[in-house]
Amino acid sequence: MDSRFVATVMRSTGSWYDLWASGGVFRARLRGKLRLAGSRSTNPVVVGDVVEVDREGDEYWIAAVMPRRNYVIRRSTNLSRESHIIAANLDQALVVASLREPRTSYEFIDRFLVTCEAYGVPATVVLNKVDLLPPDEVSHFVGVYGLAGYRVILASGTSGEGVGELGEFLRGRTTLVSGNSGVGKSTLIGAVSPGLDIRTGAVSRAHGKGMHTTTFSTMYLLDSLANETSSEVSQPAAPPSGGLNAQPLRASGTFVIDTPGVKGFGLIGIEPAELARYFPEMLAVSGGCGYYNCTHTHEPDCAVMAAVERGEIAQERYVSYLKMLEEDGKHR
Repeated sequence: MDSRFVATVMRSTGSWYDLWASGGVFRARLRGKLRLAGSRSTNPVVVGDVVEVDREGDEYWIAAVMPRRNYVIRRSTNLSRESHIIAANLDQALVVASLREPRTSYEFIDRFLVTCEAYGVPATVVLNKVDLLPPDEVSHFVGVYGLAGYRVILASGTSGEGVGELGEFLRGRTTLVSGNSGVGKSTLIGAVSPGLDIRTGAVSRAHGKGMHTTTFSTMYLLDSLANETSSEVSQPAAPPSGGLNAQPLRASGTFVIDTPGVKGFGLIGIEPAELARYFPEMLAVSGGCGYYNCTHTHEPDCAVMAAVERGEIAQERYVSYLKMLEEDGKHR
């Protein structure tokens, strides 16, 4: 082994990982024996991870994953007991939604927000394609999440509305951007930083659903290194060196993690009894419930249900809560 140093994961393509360290962008593979203790995750190394790397001649191997400060996770498709970590070491997350071409369900948005609350990642909602919507529909959507305490950024990747606000929101932070296929995640990121080479696509006319354009989660640097991190990478001319004192990518700039579109967002590691804690508007009033273990579904003197009746908690959010209790219970 020639040397060991630290790097940040910029992209995971399955068998190869694109990493960044003080010497530049390069590719590495995973040591076969590397596993995270006690983890049921299908991906032991994820975008945003800081990893220890061994250099052996012209090859690089990921030897260990350093402790994560947070991450966003979802249930793996058709694998009820396994999970998929989307990204790690985040300052914030954005869930991008659209109400036309395609329509994002409130439940999808709420599952993402619940996961962020549970795993310690501040979240914000972006309503994209607002140029396709009547004002009353936009106002209603903003009201639903305003009651819950979430900021909603109104944007259009085609008209440019909200792009400046979004750019300021992203500035100086590492942000995960997620949403259904076709909602315009990549288009919005490209509008904020036009120099990036991000694939974008149209919505299927036959089904009204988005077609996948982002194949792998990728971290982009929205400044002078944009072209370096968004293009196809190869071994650097001067490989990273300097042992563990070499510096990984630091969040001193603006970093965005663009993710493949997902159809669903299954919860993982959240018990039914604690679900309401991750709805901020429910948590704020639940102390007034008549029972300490109130499920907010049928009990008398339930402060949450009373708040829904008064319009202080959006009906759409409460319906999402009930669906999560019902649908995820069978997977536990």
